[in-house]
Amino acid sequence: MSETDDRHTWTQQRRFEFLEWKMFWENRVIRSDLESTFGISRPQASVDLRNYREIAPGNLEPTARGYKPSAKFKPRFLIPSADRLLLQLRAALSSVIPKSDLWFREVPPVEVAPDIARSVSPECLRQLLMAMRERMALDIRYHALTGARRRAIAPHALAFDGHRWHVRAWCCDKEDFRDFVLSRIDEIGGTKPVQFDPDHDIEWATKVMLRLRPHRGLSPEQSKAIQLDYGMVDCRLDIEMRASLAFYFIRRMNLDLSTSTELSPERLQIELENLGTVLTQIREAKEQTKVLVQKDRKGISHG
Repeated sequence: MSETDDRHTWTQQRRFEFLEWKMFWENRVIRSDLESTFGISRPQASVDLRNYREIAPGNLEPTARGYKPSAKFKPRFLIPSADRLLLQLRAALSSVIPKSDLWFREVPPVEVAPDIARSVSPECLRQLLMAMRERMALDIRYHALTGARRRAIAPHALAFDGHRWHVRAWCCDKEDFRDFVLSRIDEIGGTKPVQFDPDHDIEWATKVMLRLRPHRGLSPEQSKAIQLDYGMVDCRLDIEMRASLAFYFIRRMNLDLSTSTELSPERLQIELENLGTVLTQIREAKEQTKVLVQKDRKGISHG
């Protein structure tokens, strides 16, 4: 199959996905929907509808103005996802994507509580990405809560903690791996070669399993509500993540305050069943990194 045929196949499948999206989420589709969304001619839209009905017989029922899903409608090109749709709505309201990217004929009434924006410089991100590719260290000015100072860091990954973007980097001054909040970098200087091994960042490489459950202080009815909220099975939700991100997740979800007298069970809602185990895994990962770095440094000094 030629490259042109490949492109045609993909675009037609995309239009088939669109047809099923309209039927699943809006319960109808008309020919002009295809024309306006994809900028195609009326004859092409008619061909798409005919081809779709041949590929998925019985999925569509004709109406006075178009088509509706039949009682036995089963998507073949669309994977229905409420999470995806809600994320798209949020992204459109936040101006991350244009509203024209949404396939709704009329966007439903929806509002999103505003996030407190953390500004990241495109130039800063560009230079960090370049340093990651070239395995180089960057001279940056970083504003920590203890004050601003210049640091030399060698980035090797990006991470989002649920609120902020970080760059995971080898800190040349401290000789260990640390997180640096992107929005706190306000100046980048030159680059320099550096010897470090990202594989020695054991805290980044290690995956930990967080076992969440409804807070034990909740009533049975409240516990049931929380189980539904989080899609828990048998009163538990297991979430796997990198050890380097687990700290932020635990703090953000107040999972280290399960026995706090300041927050009620209704405010906490969930607790971490294996908090001690997770904290031990994080500590052990840090220790493993120290051992590897020290061994590497000894090898360099003897080389």
